[in-house]
Amino acid sequence: MQEIKDYLSKEDIDYKAFEHPPVFTCEDVKQHKHLKKIRGVHSKNLLLKDKKSRNFYLVIIPENKRANLKELSLRVNKKLKFANEDDLKNILNTDTGAVSPFGLIFDKDKKTEVLVDKKIWYSDFVSFHPNINTETLEIKGKDFQKFIKSLDNKKRII
Repeated sequence: MQEIKDYLSKEDIDYKAFEHPPVFTCEDVKQHKHLKKIRGVHSKNLLLKDKKSRNFYLVIIPENKRANLKELSLRVNKKLKFANEDDLKNILNTDTGAVSPFGLIFDKDKKTEVLVDKKIWYSDFVSFHPNINTETLEIKGKDFQKFIKSLDNKKRII
């Protein structure tokens, strides 16, 4: 998505783009051998919300880690559930299968708190979809931190 690439360029964040067939899950990625050359920790990105849909949380965890909604609910002191398609579209300008921290540039009201697993936060390289699941952008870990800090969303390292 060009808006994301423009934002990264404006923030002086270098990226390497990889085009590929649509991938919806971490398992789908494993079916494409050429995607294995993408450096960094691959991740699951989940948009969660509280019961009243007032608070939203983008959870970024390593692909091999299971999202424990009970544990995450305890961390934020609210019962959490998955956000729906309308939430994904309205807040992050994306769809299921393409959720990404890059979508936070569209969260104009800054209603999403970012919960980043420490393995992702401190990784040398990370990679995420630019809100479409036919492309992956690889960036340095320090540039990912710079990207998150460039936003006004709250963040926690978990």
